[in-house]
Amino acid sequence: MTATDAHEQEHERARERRRILADLTPLRTSAHYRRLWFGNTVSWVGQGMTALAVSLQVYDITGSPFSVGLVGLFSLVPLVVFGLYGGAIADTVDRRKLGLASAAGSAVLSIALAGAAFAGFHRVWFLYAIVALQAVCAALNSPARSAMIPRLLPTEQLRAANALNSMVMTFGTLVGPSLGGLIVGLAGYQTAYLVDAVAFTASLYAMWRLPSMLPDRKGTERASVLDGLRFLATRPNLRMTFFSDFCAMILAHPRALFPAVAVVWYGGDAKTAGLLVAAPAFGALLGGVLSGWQGRIRHHGQAILIAVACWGTAIAVFGLTRNLWLGLLFLALAGYSDTVSMIFRNTMMQVAAPDEMRGRLQGVFIVVVAGGPRLGDFLAGSAADLTSPAVAITGGGIACVVAVGLLALYGRGFRRYDALDPTP
Repeated sequence: MTATDAHEQEHERARERRRILADLTPLRTSAHYRRLWFGNTVSWVGQGMTALAVSLQVYDITGSPFSVGLVGLFSLVPLVVFGLYGGAIADTVDRRKLGLASAAGSAVLSIALAGAAFAGFHRVWFLYAIVALQAVCAALNSPARSAMIPRLLPTEQLRAANALNSMVMTFGTLVGPSLGGLIVGLAGYQTAYLVDAVAFTASLYAMWRLPSMLPDRKGTERASVLDGLRFLATRPNLRMTFFSDFCAMILAHPRALFPAVAVVWYGGDAKTAGLLVAAPAFGALLGGVLSGWQGRIRHHGQAILIAVACWGTAIAVFGLTRNLWLGLLFLALAGYSDTVSMIFRNTMMQVAAPDEMRGRLQGVFIVVVAGGPRLGDFLAGSAADLTSPAVAITGGGIACVVAVGLLALYGRGFRRYDALDPTP
């Protein structure tokens, strides 16, 4: 090695130590990943627009908040039911073709929404049916898309890629509904749905340019959901990633209490509740933007446990605050911690799991992410009715910290997990 090479390596190591912002290496080195990332960004914004537009249209037709709430139910049930099967299909067929077909299906459904709106066909049952079918397409698309990434990038870039992916989801969640409300107000529901359909072309183009992505399977039989669950049952480190997420999403998830908290604690209204909802999302976006330091972390299991404990602590302190801006700060810290946990959990699943199981593990991940917060909403609401919102929120945060502490005691192997020597 020459003196110049040694100097360049030392300079690179120094730059790594100073890095704070997200690592953009995956976007620079892989054209396939770059197109996929951009396409996903556009489509996530479009989906956020449609989600709000459908809710507004249902309320416009019925005038019933309960009917609007059913939109979430019609989306959740297919996502949970088909999540596991979507993962099994992704471990059987060409993932590129599955991604193309499911993205095309979502685009067609958005066109159907626009066509119905243009034709004046305003039926709630039709909107519910479209929402349910969109959830089926998402349950098929997400495992395939996630399983593609380890085939497009080297292992050392997967953590950075997951940080970039987290930014896409959070950006779509924040910007999509706001843009959807603006477009509906200016040009009607049909325009919002058409914009979503056009947005899907970016994702379709990215998928079209990808190479074939058949899973690495030794046999020819169809991948089994039960085989995926059995695999997970015998892999303690991967199993712990789900257990740790349950601690946060079920025990310390106060979102259902935000409307009551906005009025009772802060003397506010719906706008205040909106700020409470937006604060964790803003923190989550920062978690992706300020993710450069995570590249220096080797023990991903430890990082997940600490991040979940930080989530629980931030939620517990939020339950003690009565100052709005301080409360928003702690909710943002909670959102930041959740993104850190998610980045390392996704990276562990992609690195430690064999290619033939990645789709099914992502299917389980969909079920946990979709179902866990709903259970958390139910638990928080029930606890608040029996006691008070303050007891429910602070008690839930403390319970999360205690539970993750017990997991840390139980999962010694998880604490020792080394990204340089991944063991599932």
